[in-house]
Amino acid sequence: MNKCHIAPLACAAALLGTGLGAAAPTATHTIHLVKPGESIQKAVDSARPGDTVLLAHGTHRGSVSVSTPGITLHGMGRGTVLRPQAGAGAATAPDARRSAHACAAAGNGICVEGTRDHNVDGVTIASLTVRGFSKSGIHAREADGLTVQNVDAVDNGVWGIATEQSARGTLRGNTARDNGDAGLFLANSVTEELGATDTGGTVVEHNRLQGNRIGVTVRRLRNLTVSANHLTGNCAGLFVVGDENKPKAGLVTVRGNRIERNNKSCPKTARLDALQGSGIVLTGTDDNLITHNVIRDNVGTSPLSGGIVVFKSFVGMPSERNRVSGNLLQGNAPADLVNTDPGQGNTFQGNTCRLSQPAGLC
Repeated sequence: MNKCHIAPLACAAALLGTGLGAAAPTATHTIHLVKPGESIQKAVDSARPGDTVLLAHGTHRGSVSVSTPGITLHGMGRGTVLRPQAGAGAATAPDARRSAHACAAAGNGICVEGTRDHNVDGVTIASLTVRGFSKSGIHAREADGLTVQNVDAVDNGVWGIATEQSARGTLRGNTARDNGDAGLFLANSVTEELGATDTGGTVVEHNRLQGNRIGVTVRRLRNLTVSANHLTGNCAGLFVVGDENKPKAGLVTVRGNRIERNNKSCPKTARLDALQGSGIVLTGTDDNLITHNVIRDNVGTSPLSGGIVVFKSFVGMPSERNRVSGNLLQGNAPADLVNTDPGQGNTFQGNTCRLSQPAGLC
């Protein structure tokens, strides 16, 4: 591992010229250059807030755990690849579960792991590929202000990029492809039954989601935007999911996305019916705005199939006061707009479409 203190401008320019960015960091920050075969974890552990760990082009092996706020983990583009150690699997031994690096030991690629008493805020992960991990490519918890940008998350066992209990995040310009569950997964918690978390304006934009079970899942959250993404070839494009806990999930804006041909077939699971041909699904969630999306050719026979589907949650909670307006829907089946929810105040206005269930929504 090479360290480059930024005060020598020639050193900064040389490293930044490899793709880190145009602007030099401040004079007190350090770039830690890691070549394939060297320890990323050692570099991350020695980094201070404001430092950058720069991963050189090539294949790096092993998981990484980030617990220092304000650092950047940056590759040199898609050719910087992080893969599991040969023969690595999910660790289940008690010592692994108690370890400070339990998230990484469990089979995740890059972990940004804080606690309620110690958030790992302001971390950036950019310009690299995470591939083939048994759980998630990137998993963040208690990580406010997280930025994940220009990352390829490919062929991971569960989620491509996942966040829990994290606010004010930005997921931008990423590709999540062929992951076992959602390409992008944003949730309050997957281990506790809690009310929805206010994300303070998290943004999910300009991502490409392809070949996953679900392109994007927003679960038990409030106050975020999903915009200008391309979702295609998944079993379902986008899920906005809530339940009976308080506060209710909702206040999600879904705007300007292309959601096309999400017709991969996925079998039923313990939590969810079989999926195929779902564009956008709202279930158990209130006060969302679904507007100016292009939703085409999502075709299936699941109860959740259709262009935009408003569906009563699996614990029986209705969806209410959702606004579906100004969308272009073509070739979706069984219908472009589907409302099987008894909730009050859901409105469908100004959409361009042909078929709806019940009739009259188009």
